[in-house]
Amino acid sequence: MNLFYKICIVLIIIGGVNWGLIGLFGFDAVAWLLGGSASLLSRTVYTLVGAAALCAIPSLFGDMTARTQEAG
Repeated sequence: MNLFYKICIVLIIIGGVNWGLIGLFGFDAVAWLLGGSASLLSRTVYTLVGAAALCAIPSLFGDMTARTQEAG
C-alpha cells in the first residue's frame, strides 16, 4: 500500500471517529481541537477527510489481489 492510500485511510479514520463522537455524544472533536466548526483549520480538515473518502472509492471496485501482489 503506497503512502497516498495510507494517508487517505488515516484521514478516513479521523473522520469516522469524529462522526462517531458526534453521533454518540454530540461532541465534534475536530471543531473542539481547531477552534470551532467554522474555523479555517476545521474546515480544512473536513475537506481533507471528504477528499480522502472520495479517493478511497475506487479501491472498492479494484482488484485487491493485484494490489496485494504489488505491495509485497
